[in-house]
Amino acid sequence: MWSMDEQLKELRNLAAKAKNRLTETGIPRVAMVQGKIPEHELSAVYDPMVNLILQGSKSMTIGDRTLHYCPANYFVMSVDLPAVGTVWPAATGEPYLAVALTLQPTLIAALMADLPNSAYAEKTTTKAGNGFSVAAVTPDLMDAWVRMLRLMERPADIPALAPVYEREILYRVLQGPHGAMLRDIATPDSAIGRISLAIQWIRRDFAEPMRVEALAQKANMSVSAFHRHFKAVTAMSPVQYQKRIRLLQARTLLVVGRKSVTRAAFEVGYESPTQFSREYARAFGLSPGRDAEQILSRYAPTVDLGAPTQRPMASYAASN
Repeated sequence: MWSMDEQLKELRNLAAKAKNRLTETGIPRVAMVQGKIPEHELSAVYDPMVNLILQGSKSMTIGDRTLHYCPANYFVMSVDLPAVGTVWPAATGEPYLAVALTLQPTLIAALMADLPNSAYAEKTTTKAGNGFSVAAVTPDLMDAWVRMLRLMERPADIPALAPVYEREILYRVLQGPHGAMLRDIATPDSAIGRISLAIQWIRRDFAEPMRVEALAQKANMSVSAFHRHFKAVTAMSPVQYQKRIRLLQARTLLVVGRKSVTRAAFEVGYESPTQFSREYARAFGLSPGRDAEQILSRYAPTVDLGAPTQRPMASYAASN
């Protein structure tokens, strides 16, 4: 096996085809990005994924937790989470470069069914119930990523080999400190599985008033247990999660939809534009109008993110 430096060099060469936007690879569930993109300013709600930085570094803030990682680490997110952070180029000036695999719980469940518990349980250190974390990348995991991205140069091999390499990436993650997290998202009755369902309900009706008691009942938990597990998974309370979803959606409406502050506030569920502006400034550091102006001035005319409900690539905007 090559050294990790050699593996990383090849991965960078393969991913250098990425553009300053979400770039599909032609491989199912695998995408890449290069440099800072408009979504990094907008933030977003990101799908469960494994994210590997190849160049540069990133900080990600989710709720009250901030994680920092670079090419020596990989990041796993197990549920849909709103994230804010920043990406940086390499110290030598090369742009930020990363790849990600969107997680499919059914594939993880199928893999687990084929493995004895001893294949992954002993090496797991991340506490079950956590929804995101960072771990040191291993040569075996890096090698699986190299073979996966080589398929971009041999697209005819993708249907036969991509599922094999995807299983290997998942297997290597199961063997590492994120193993408990992956097992939980593949188990519907786990705490993460039930919180994930609650997250889907919140996301679907984010503009409507939320009754935590009703969510807890749907998740088959007591209110206190629901609060505890929700905070463990997302680093936010249910109310904080809904508020973050509303503010991120409003930011996209202001920048992409060119909506007025009042219109954006009402569309995401606020009854008071004044309260909206106050909470928006607390979250993003500027008033809604000023924040939108600054984003547009930096990226216009490149800000063309599609519909306001678009979900940019997982953690590539999670660094906002």
